[in-house]
Amino acid sequence: MTRHFIDLSVALESDIASDPDIMLPEIEYYTHKDTAEQMAGFFPGLSVDDLPEGEGWALEKLTLYTHNGTHLDAPYHHHSTMNGGERAITIDEVPLEWCFAPGIKLDFRHLPDAHIVTPAEIDAELKRIGHTLSPLDIVLVNTAAGSRYGEADYLERGCGMGRDATLYLLEQGVRVTGTDAWSWDAPFPATAKRFADEKDPSIIWEGHRASMDIGYCHIEKLNNLEQLPSSGFTVSCFPFKIKAASAGFVRAVAIIDD
Repeated sequence: MTRHFIDLSVALESDIASDPDIMLPEIEYYTHKDTAEQMAGFFPGLSVDDLPEGEGWALEKLTLYTHNGTHLDAPYHHHSTMNGGERAITIDEVPLEWCFAPGIKLDFRHLPDAHIVTPAEIDAELKRIGHTLSPLDIVLVNTAAGSRYGEADYLERGCGMGRDATLYLLEQGVRVTGTDAWSWDAPFPATAKRFADEKDPSIIWEGHRASMDIGYCHIEKLNNLEQLPSSGFTVSCFPFKIKAASAGFVRAVAIIDD
């Protein structure tokens, strides 16, 4: 048996279209030359010239939100309560067994941007790929947004998972889902237009807010989903453990045993 890995994470970068302007990550890079004096300062009597080629260490200073890059949302991000009124768990409280489980890919790249996926469309895709959901399956949604990461239109691309579609998955025991789009829900610009016409606040973040009924996590800003088969792989998506946080950075990986 051979095992290979598919990296499902995007690289954390500055200066690309990955998030709204108010949330963009900033990375400040320090080269070996930049830090030589810093390193020497830890050792009284050591000069920069004593260091190999006058070099210190490479460092990076990050200014981030927990939702930059590929990350796992905790139920606490969605609302202060889950499961019909319980306190919503934070990222450091997410059960580890949720984060390493069989993966299923739903290919919705053909659906138009801002389309709200329905339970019937999920059911049809599951029938197409010949899969019956099991508890703790990790369901990944491949949208049209995946190929646009870092491009100017990324935040406007991809279909969204509606409340009914999300509950359809959760009621079958799914506790982690994922998308290659910026949000599990439809793109915000499209939702804003709908809200302007309909004045119905229930359409805002409807997929996220399904967690109020059944707590769950989802991964956002996935990558390379088009390389995955529909099933037959394992997803590893353990989040960085940040005390009482709403999300944690993830190096999401698909593991395929042949």
